[in-house]
Amino acid sequence: MSGASGVVLAALAAAAAVLLAAGFALGRLTARRAGKDVLDLGTPVERATFHTLHTASLAAPPLRAGLTEDTARKAARRLRSLLGTEALCLTDRTAVLAWDGPGGDHHRGQVMERVAEVLGSGRGQSVRAACDEPDCPLRWAVVAPLTGEEGVLGALVAYGSRESAVLARAATEVARWVSVQLELAELDRSRTRLIEAEIRALRAQISPHFIFNSLAAIASFVRTDPERARELLLEFADFTRYSFRRHGEFTQLADELRSIEQYLALAGARFGDRLRVRLQVAPEVLPVTLPFLCLQPLVENAVKHGLEDSRTTCRVTIAAEDAGAEAVVTIEDDGVGMDPDVLRAVLSGERAPGSGIGLSNVDERLRQVYGDDYGLVAETGVGAGMKVTVRIPKYHAGVHRDPPTSVRE
Repeated sequence: MSGASGVVLAALAAAAAVLLAAGFALGRLTARRAGKDVLDLGTPVERATFHTLHTASLAAPPLRAGLTEDTARKAARRLRSLLGTEALCLTDRTAVLAWDGPGGDHHRGQVMERVAEVLGSGRGQSVRAACDEPDCPLRWAVVAPLTGEEGVLGALVAYGSRESAVLARAATEVARWVSVQLELAELDRSRTRLIEAEIRALRAQISPHFIFNSLAAIASFVRTDPERARELLLEFADFTRYSFRRHGEFTQLADELRSIEQYLALAGARFGDRLRVRLQVAPEVLPVTLPFLCLQPLVENAVKHGLEDSRTTCRVTIAAEDAGAEAVVTIEDDGVGMDPDVLRAVLSGERAPGSGIGLSNVDERLRQVYGDDYGLVAETGVGAGMKVTVRIPKYHAGVHRDPPTSVRE
């Protein structure tokens, strides 16, 4: 299990515990308000727990986007309903982000004074709410810290009409649950930044020599075969547009293969008959979703080691087969191959002279998305070419299909 997965599971477990604790506290409060014996908790606790879970499910989505004025405003009403308080506000370290309920006109200005003490100590507190308004229902406040990896991010302040140990406990537990959502939001942002960095790394490895050579090949046809030069220029434009697109963590196999065809067309213009390509693609796997730029670097690696490191011809075979719950893609070349020990070093993340373009990057991304059972499987030997196999689940949690890319607009 990866470190990020372990953190997520721990966060979810903590969230469940917090919600159940809050539901229990609210159940006790419901039972007491109904005038029932505290030991008779059955129906009130069940109802309060279901209400807690439902309300929390409505408050979670905005919180998973981080702590801002907009997300705090959307969450505050749900959190106030969750606690059953007269008023509630959410703050960051410098200002009140959202207020829900009465009393905001004269209590709001005093909030940050109380929050400042919590920010400094990291501990919640229950305090009397100073108020000169005789009809104001806000007489007591519970200030609970909202925490994250960088310490205290802000506070949840719950107001009641009187001092209540039950409210203090419930507000503290709900603040812990909110903190879990904010931590998950940071994990989402970190994961997105990591994926973007990995894609940038792949883009950076698109050989400048390939771009230069492609343009040179196109230029060589401008006078002798203008129509072919035009087609190659369009292929080059489409290839670069797809490779450097700015949105979408995932793509469709059809789009990835189309980009590969454009790459091979450009490589063919340079190498001519030395490059021989065979494609075998089952139509039923074309809609399968996979990580963006997952196959293209493997084909670039096949051409690089099959042709650029050799003076002979090279055969590259790309096959995509339907294997029930999976699509199996193989990319094979009969080029110079690689020492298996060097390949193992490359896939383990070590840098080695002549290592494959993006092999370790692609292997790591596949494992992050699908698990360790779905890394690259490579067969090679010095002078024996290389065969790389990629298994792609047709359906996998967290893999969302992006709309097909229209490359010629």
